[in-house]
Amino acid sequence: MHPLESVRILSTAINLPGPLAVSRLRQLGAAVTKVEPPDGDPLNLAKPDWYLELHEGVEIVRLNLKKSQARAELDQRLERADLFISATRPAGLQRLGLAWPELHVRHPHLSQVAIVGHGPPNEEMPGHDLTYQAECGLLTPPHLPRACVADWAGAQEVVIVALSLMLERPKSQSGKYAQVSLAEAANRFAEPIRRGLTGPGGLLGGGLPAYNLFRTLDGWIAIAALEPHFWQKLCHELRLAEPTHGQLQESVLQRTSAEWEAWAKERDLPLVRVREG
Repeated sequence: MHPLESVRILSTAINLPGPLAVSRLRQLGAAVTKVEPPDGDPLNLAKPDWYLELHEGVEIVRLNLKKSQARAELDQRLERADLFISATRPAGLQRLGLAWPELHVRHPHLSQVAIVGHGPPNEEMPGHDLTYQAECGLLTPPHLPRACVADWAGAQEVVIVALSLMLERPKSQSGKYAQVSLAEAANRFAEPIRRGLTGPGGLLGGGLPAYNLFRTLDGWIAIAALEPHFWQKLCHELRLAEPTHGQLQESVLQRTSAEWEAWAKERDLPLVRVREG
């Protein structure tokens, strides 16, 4: 099923959130053109294989939008598009003549999803995934994050918003504007920490032996036996009656991580070895 089969998207969003969103929208059937600066997308320099994967089936055009001829070409392409995805701060869009009020006058049929770092009134504040995670409490210094939470969550939000705009278009007969804040996307991911569910001492932050990490002979395993039937079965198989974290740890140290994973698979238990990298 390709719900966006007749939708044409033009994106100027580089780095991670834009390409992630565009890749998913293309998989849903949209025809996508991406306009990159003359030097290309930094993602292509950092991880060319991933860049190629995310841009499979995407038409790539490089334009210097500071030049009038390239800017005119962009307008021609926007005239044929249904949705414009940007990831430039509002002041930058305004300098290019791509701020929503002006854009909507020239292309009344066109909808826009604007990816910003922060929502109003801080849209001009600079930032990246690391700073967004730092602001909402998702970091444990000095460790850097292993996942680009804000970028990934923001990309998914772009897809959701894009779908809603395309669904609404037949009713309104006019383009609509929506904004996606990466900081707000990361902030939603931090809700379990604020609620005390995760983080040190939380039920899912080390407070339960049934949901924890344990050292093995050669590494670590993760046990997530939250449901009573899983916990009871785990205790039965280990011949332990309501074990503490320390008792579980002592038992787990008797085997390797791979041995525990195979053992759990045979018994239909939520236990896997921790893979790094």
